[in-house]
Amino acid sequence: MSDKNFIVPITNSLSVAMADMQEEMEGLQLTFDRIKIPAGGGLAFEVPTGNPDAPEMKQEIVGVIVDHHPINAYWQSKYSGQNSPPNCSSIDGKHGFNIDTNETMECANCPYNQFGSDELGKGKACKNMHRLYILRSGDVFPVLLTLPPTSLKSLSDYIGKRLLVKGYKSCDIVTKITLKRVQNTTGIAYSQVQFSIESVLSDDEKAAMRKYSESIKAVTRQKITVESNEYIDSAEPLPF
Repeated sequence: MSDKNFIVPITNSLSVAMADMQEEMEGLQLTFDRIKIPAGGGLAFEVPTGNPDAPEMKQEIVGVIVDHHPINAYWQSKYSGQNSPPNCSSIDGKHGFNIDTNETMECANCPYNQFGSDELGKGKACKNMHRLYILRSGDVFPVLLTLPPTSLKSLSDYIGKRLLVKGYKSCDIVTKITLKRVQNTTGIAYSQVQFSIESVLSDDEKAAMRKYSESIKAVTRQKITVESNEYIDSAEPLPF
């Protein structure tokens, strides 16, 4: 492979790192560095660095998707970038918890999770998003990228049509993630996430990454709060 060194230097340390992490963080909750998608059709991701006031702008993210899962969030008032938690959220896309009523309900049956429930009568009042945990070269802990509703089809097509049909899981592949500027029906520009295969891991690398992927889920599938900055309100989420 042209980028053979992408994973090889860290595969032997992944299991050890995860074991150490779970031991050291017992009783504590890990937080993930979050990659942000720009508003207004920008083509560069905002990637955290050691300095929270000086993020790095990158036009592509390259790494292995070691886990991914849906999340949902509903704001009773129209979301306009305010730093407030959603009134109801789901960390698995199936079961939502309403902080106002302390009730749990099935997302599939929720009226706010139906197309036509938003104020325009087109999209959903509840925002369906998707978290990606991406392990980059040289790292032993993934970064988090949350896809907005308008990028879900790109992910579905990539995994369903490019990976699964060829017998690959997302953790078998080094994926390149970029942004494409598109417009909604009212002419508003927004950034849509795009995916492509950078390379396929070797059999040994696949085995190591699949093992790592299973172990990291003990962390990624915890009840990590849905934050307001995970949703990019830049376009209409229409059915596909």
